[in-house]
Amino acid sequence: VQLQASGGGLVQAGDSLRLSCTASGRTFGAYGWLRQAPGKEREFVAASTWRGDRRLYTDSVKGRFTIFRDNRNNTLYLQMNSLKPGDTAVYYCAIRFASSIGSSPFSYDHWGQGTQVTVSS
Repeated sequence: VQLQASGGGLVQAGDSLRLSCTASGRTFGAYGWLRQAPGKEREFVAASTWRGDRRLYTDSVKGRFTIFRDNRNNTLYLQMNSLKPGDTAVYYCAIRFASSIGSSPFSYDHWGQGTQVTVSS
């Protein structure tokens, strides 16, 4: 499987960004977005089942971020609204080869390269 993330950038607090992650190869599974800020551990952000019937968010992004998939083109999205400086990190998409979603970075079997999101105050 290959995961290709894009959509990061430099924005101001309160702005929005949409991250995309296109999967190829072995694509069936649960997907997640995770992030790593400088000097911090990689942390879970959001996850979705293949069908999108269950989604999970870390508390700090609930109500601001939305994870969704377009299975027609094997693309995972993370819509990020009301961005805060604390959201600054490298964002990674990842796949878990299971039907259930995972809320730990260790739950995922394969990771894509990251995309940098920087939110200025």
